[in-house]
Amino acid sequence: MCEIKGIGEKNQFGIRLIKAIADRYLNARIVRKDPINNSKDLYDYLTASMRDKSRECFKAVYLDAKNRILATETLFQGTLTASSVYPREVVRAALDHHAAALIFAHNHPSGDPEPSEEDIAITRRLIFACQMMGITIHEHVIIGHNRYFSFADQGYIKRLNREYERRETELSSLLR
Repeated sequence: MCEIKGIGEKNQFGIRLIKAIADRYLNARIVRKDPINNSKDLYDYLTASMRDKSRECFKAVYLDAKNRILATETLFQGTLTASSVYPREVVRAALDHHAAALIFAHNHPSGDPEPSEEDIAITRRLIFACQMMGITIHEHVIIGHNRYFSFADQGYIKRLNREYERRETELSSLLR
């Protein structure tokens, strides 16, 4: 067991137990229940499990056809400043969960939720890969210290979906 400095072994167990119960409660409250309707609800749902991590963690939230949460899973863990995300593995995991749609979330241990160029680029690759397989991407949230960045709220998701559709239209016109 990892030691918490200044706290005895029994109290450490109690603290970990309370956190585990809180995590289960949040999960039970949301899984297969009403859909998440906005980025603030998503942030509230994910922040406890991601906010204070010392390394970047990339999570996928798998949704059914009615946008209810099927499961949430950490797919990749990285370093202090980066996490390698592989679209192929994301698509495979979505298919394994029979997900109709996905939400992505990752943390920035620095506390600043502003997206990097790489964050934008991987979001684009993920949207393109998932669209090709008929899986909708609703959101990508970056969690920082007591704040977040929503790709959907800032128009990125809509813009990237339009870009994918434009490319598909161009490709199909070339093949005719």
